[in-house]
Amino acid sequence: MDILDKASTQIQFAGRLLIAYIFVMAGWGKIVGYAGTVAYMEAKGIPGALLPLVILTELGGGLAVAVGFQTRLAAFLLAGFSIVSAGVFHYQPGDQAQMIGFMKNLAMAGGFLFIVANGPGAWSMDALIGTHKNPGVA
Repeated sequence: MDILDKASTQIQFAGRLLIAYIFVMAGWGKIVGYAGTVAYMEAKGIPGALLPLVILTELGGGLAVAVGFQTRLAAFLLAGFSIVSAGVFHYQPGDQAQMIGFMKNLAMAGGFLFIVANGPGAWSMDALIGTHKNPGVA
């Protein structure tokens, strides 16, 4: 057993925190800059009335992944959200900065799908309350 195997619990926890951080901060930023976010969404053809749902998804989903509560469901929803927002807001082949955002969102979706497949790990609310079962273990 090598050091990475021994540290897998801590690594899973750090991974959850790191991937959740961007969503928690983005959700909070949308609350602080509500009017500007509504204008941006509407400029992209998305009804501004959906902003509370976007905030709930980003902030609520990010916090759920961070603490490991209903982790697989939250990660699945955030993976879908990342893919949809990549296509709607970032897919602009002529703009390198937007395409980096597009690829970043796809990479985050991949990270979330990895959480869906492997669960939240031992340092999670799911493990604490007994709702987490290791995938592939009978």
